[in-house]
Amino acid sequence: MSPASTGASITVGAATSVPSPDSADSRLTPGGPGYRRMSFALFLAGVATFALLYSTQALLPLISGEFGVTASDASWTVAAATGGLALFVLPMSALSERFGRRTVMTASLAVAVALGLLVPFAPDLTTLVVLRAVQGAALAGLPASATAYLAEEVRPKALITAIGLFVAGNSVGGMSGRVITGWVAQEWGWRVAVGVIGALAVACAVAFRLLLPAPRHFVAGSLKPRVLAGTVRDHLSDPLLRRLYAIGALFMTVFGGVYTVIGYRLTEAPFGLPQGIVGSIFLVYLVGTVSASTAGRLVGRLGRRGALYAAGGTTAAGLLLSLADSLPLVLLGLVLITAGFFAGHAVASSAVSKTATHGRAQASALYQSAYYVGSSAGSTAGALAFHAGGWAGTVGVGLLAVLGVVAITVLGTRAARLAARGFPACGKTA
Repeated sequence: MSPASTGASITVGAATSVPSPDSADSRLTPGGPGYRRMSFALFLAGVATFALLYSTQALLPLISGEFGVTASDASWTVAAATGGLALFVLPMSALSERFGRRTVMTASLAVAVALGLLVPFAPDLTTLVVLRAVQGAALAGLPASATAYLAEEVRPKALITAIGLFVAGNSVGGMSGRVITGWVAQEWGWRVAVGVIGALAVACAVAFRLLLPAPRHFVAGSLKPRVLAGTVRDHLSDPLLRRLYAIGALFMTVFGGVYTVIGYRLTEAPFGLPQGIVGSIFLVYLVGTVSASTAGRLVGRLGRRGALYAAGGTTAAGLLLSLADSLPLVLLGLVLITAGFFAGHAVASSAVSKTATHGRAQASALYQSAYYVGSSAGSTAGALAFHAGGWAGTVGVGLLAVLGVVAITVLGTRAARLAARGFPACGKTA
């Protein structure tokens, strides 16, 4: 059991500390004062983050048509944003150690929203990709800072539920962004659609800043590169954290590939759906909202590894169902893929926060970096596979990623069994 779970004082980052037993009762808990405000504020931050980050994903066929480019070229408007986030999430987490979680999250949202209002005016694909890359870099201040804020401000027993609600906000943002852009783009084009998402993000950002309680357990740390490098090295040398990072990346590879390409599949034969209907397909994200917010109960019933097996199996079943040339079966496949992905992501990301005994912002940042590298890789690989082999190629990429999740979880299971037999050198168990 880690010190965090017992209330013992531990160092987070360079100097950020989790409350000692004397002050542990002041941390937020479900039903307590401030918990609902905090949950709703971070839910809105999640909505804004995913709505902005994936604002072009449902519009890729229209972007391809306007600029005369292929699916793989247009997919860079998604991959550049997620890649920018992946590259900058660790530096942003370091800034949050020095200047505070709430400050960094607020600044990140403000910059990302401003760029979101510029994106509709991009004159060509290159400019659009550059703007999206910078926007992704700006959004990097949200994910790791949010999970670190929760780890410091919420009682350990409520942590997975609180993180699940933040992830649920991600799913609502991803869903609403795609549904709204689909219908707006059908009438007024993709540029107006992206502008509407920018306006939605403005409202979420303002409400977030007004609602989020001031942190009570944050202590500013150091920005010394040597200290930060040591913290990162510690996390990367932890076998459990490495497995969790890989699991997050692989789950996101599936999700990024599927949702980057699904618009092309549904607008082509045999479906031939209009853009508005294609955008509405993303209502299945609501399934992710439920699966993410109930991940804590799933872990309680099956254990962490059991929950990851269940999430992987659900995702694989959805991929196989989506191969059918039947719209109801494709939709059912998307429901299963979405449920499996969000459950797996919530379980893995909360496990990172519980596992790290110091430098929680950096531990979360490394997870987010791996996660969004997986998104970029999935978007690009899924589009290339679709171009080469159709939807079956994209599904093949996804199944390989799920197989990786299962293999890594099996390694964790084996490590747990060896540790139970008295082999401490096996490292921590997933």
